[in-house]
Amino acid sequence: MPATATEESVQTINIVREIDIAAPADAAFQAILDEIGPGLNNPDSTPMKMKLEPWPGGRWFRDLGNNSGHLWGHVQVIKPPNLLELRGPMFMSYPAINFVQYRITAAGDGGCRLTFTHRAMGLIPREHAEGVQQGWHQIADRIKAAAERRARR
Repeated sequence: MPATATEESVQTINIVREIDIAAPADAAFQAILDEIGPGLNNPDSTPMKMKLEPWPGGRWFRDLGNNSGHLWGHVQVIKPPNLLELRGPMFMSYPAINFVQYRITAAGDGGCRLTFTHRAMGLIPREHAEGVQQGWHQIADRIKAAAERRARR
């Protein structure tokens, strides 16, 4: 069968969201690690079985057992409790590169501000580029709720 050429173009994603959290930076940072690691669920609430190795070069991956899974990325920078950067294919099973950053800054009221950034480029289907924002917003909302619960304890 001969190879066929398709017309595809490079798409980009650029999402930036700022979230005020009524919790100190260390509670927010731990909530990030928990929520994108073992706490990450599919939209139907089934566990994704994610693992995050919280050190430079650490893997972020979905562990399906029996030596199967999906590498989402690697830790590029980690500076608890203020910065986590990840890079890699993420959830994209096509030619793409992604950069995700969680930056936490202290707020004057004892809380903090989380600035979330996701930048990507590649042969990203347009509908995927449009849908990814909703997923990140849901994760960010869960991080905020988890950090605030942690701070109340």
